[in-house]
Amino acid sequence: MVIRVMIAEDEHLAREELTYLLQQESDVELLPCASNGRELLRLVEEHDPDVVFLDIKMPELEGDQAARMLAARKDRPLLVFSTAHEDYAVEAFKLNAVDYLLKPTEPQRLRETLQRVRKRLAETSGPQAGKVSKLIVEESSRLVVIDPAAILYAVRDDRVVRICTETEVYTTRMTLQQLEEKLQAHSFFRTHKSYLVNLQYVSELEPWFNGAYNLILKGPKKVRVPVSRTAAKDLLKRLEG
Repeated sequence: MVIRVMIAEDEHLAREELTYLLQQESDVELLPCASNGRELLRLVEEHDPDVVFLDIKMPELEGDQAARMLAARKDRPLLVFSTAHEDYAVEAFKLNAVDYLLKPTEPQRLRETLQRVRKRLAETSGPQAGKVSKLIVEESSRLVVIDPAAILYAVRDDRVVRICTETEVYTTRMTLQQLEEKLQAHSFFRTHKSYLVNLQYVSELEPWFNGAYNLILKGPKKVRVPVSRTAAKDLLKRLEG
């Protein structure tokens, strides 16, 4: 497998150093480099890289801002932060970056990063493609790791989304659409514009009014979740397999 790599780095020497190290790898194809965040977004559209190595501090549009925009894409590339700033590790973790490299780049450390990239690309092209094993959610000042199988449902509540398990409720500023995309390989269904439900927990489906339904979820609380009239037909198909 050839790995299509793009570098986003405004410092000439750092860009040349990383380019040289990547050229030593037989399965790496180097794409045009970007020197700022705006150029990066344009080049990603043109060349569709597998992975982007990007600096945090760049002119015009900083690397972390560009990374957030790339992470929101459906066909988003993998991200590797390459920076002299140690305090961006949490940001990298939040954006589900493959790795976080400190400058100057050490050859052995870069090889470890590329191994992670290869593994991630293999996962996304195999039968488990797109299936996240754990969901990472930012809640207040902490990062919470959630097993998708433990999620009963998620509900949009004003400007936040509440992710509900049998024992916990987690609040995140991730949109319901973003959450749905992260969980698309699991058994989740958008029953309503404000609800995302794990179909593994569906116990009953009861008529409500005007063609709408309520889902009753398994568990002692017997949680009821609305199903819009427009979603009901597709839901029945999903439940029937």
